[in-house]
Amino acid sequence: MNSDKNDERIATQGTINRSDAAGIKIHFIVAAFILSCFFISACENDEKMIEDWTKRKVMVEEGKNIESYLSQESKVKAKLTAPLMLRYEADTIYVEFPNTLHVDFYDDSTKIETWLDSKHGKYFETLNKVYLWDSVIVINIKGDTLKSSDLWWDQNTKLFYTDKYAEYRTREKQIFPGKGLEATQDFARITFKQPTGTVLVSDKNFPK
Repeated sequence: MNSDKNDERIATQGTINRSDAAGIKIHFIVAAFILSCFFISACENDEKMIEDWTKRKVMVEEGKNIESYLSQESKVKAKLTAPLMLRYEADTIYVEFPNTLHVDFYDDSTKIETWLDSKHGKYFETLNKVYLWDSVIVINIKGDTLKSSDLWWDQNTKLFYTDKYAEYRTREKQIFPGKGLEATQDFARITFKQPTGTVLVSDKNFPK
């Protein structure tokens, strides 16, 4: 009789132990599931954070009534004035002038040899180049005039160039039109890629 009770106690005790083991197993599964969800969430957050960090961010600085000097090797090459300047810091740092600009270009003696007006312009700092477009007019001290819809100025080579249509007008009342042009900053040398001839104009039609 006592033996049977002991056996029953042992059996009951064995059943309790198995129930505890099942409970531990369930708790382990739940904990593992929660932990895995935490890691998945953490990974998603990390990926989103990395994506936000690696997105190209453009910083913009604004300036008004700008007067800026472009220099190279401690020599002033040009003076730029504009009512509005926007400086963008992206893959390439550049400065935009959306509301007209005026540039005075200097020779090696820091004397003005050419000046320029344009409705729009961009200065690429790393390239030392200025891109100008919309009603670009360049005039040298002799009174010769260069007009184009867009024009590049290379600060390193001191050259103007364009692939678009351009007109060069001399003070002798001659007009040289053509497509594609390269000119030195002082207009000492001007080359058209596709010249279309020479036009003579009268005094009353020639702009002063």
